[in-house]
Amino acid sequence: MSAINATDASDVLSQYQLKQQGASGNSELGKNEFMELMLAQLKNQNPLEPQDNGEFISQLAQFSSLEEMQKLSGTVDDVVGQFRSTQALQASAMVGKTVLAPSSVGILGSEGEIRGTIEVPASTGGLRLSVQNQSGELVRQIDLGSSPAGVKSFSWDGEDGNGNPLPPGPYRVVAEASYPQGSQQLSTMVSANVDSVSLGQNGAITLNLAGMGSIALSDVKQIN
Repeated sequence: MSAINATDASDVLSQYQLKQQGASGNSELGKNEFMELMLAQLKNQNPLEPQDNGEFISQLAQFSSLEEMQKLSGTVDDVVGQFRSTQALQASAMVGKTVLAPSSVGILGSEGEIRGTIEVPASTGGLRLSVQNQSGELVRQIDLGSSPAGVKSFSWDGEDGNGNPLPPGPYRVVAEASYPQGSQQLSTMVSANVDSVSLGQNGAITLNLAGMGSIALSDVKQIN
């Protein structure tokens, strides 16, 4: 390493910054470079004007802080990596399970049933569920009667109003409640099978539901 004169800069930090900016524009200081430059500065200082003890201690303190921060950063990276590995393992165990997710579309499968829940904001004397096919045609209407405020479960057996079984596929469910001010459409959640799970770079888990697309794990209200 070439000699570095103390007169070129007041301290080792400015020496390194000038060196790095001239080379690559990166002013990040590594602990090895810090130590090398500090030793070079001490070696080449003016014997008649030795470095002040307070300044030297300050540079050592900066070096110690730098080293501790690098160790901490490495520890945090390790913890994050372990956390994401645990998430991936837990997420893979959800494949094949049934979840309850916000949706107005349910998939009628081989079991011949669509199940879900309705969010009832206030008690109602008339709660009704309408089922529509992919063409928007009404295929079944189910009177659920009165209901208090809260979560109301529902199920559709996959049959039309005449008791005929309908083909498998997606069906839209529309829940409505009667109130003095009029009819109000309510939010629904339906049960769906988890086909696969995706883990994003930021650690976010996405569930790929059979016939229903993808949703975030945070949107799932229940896992069966």
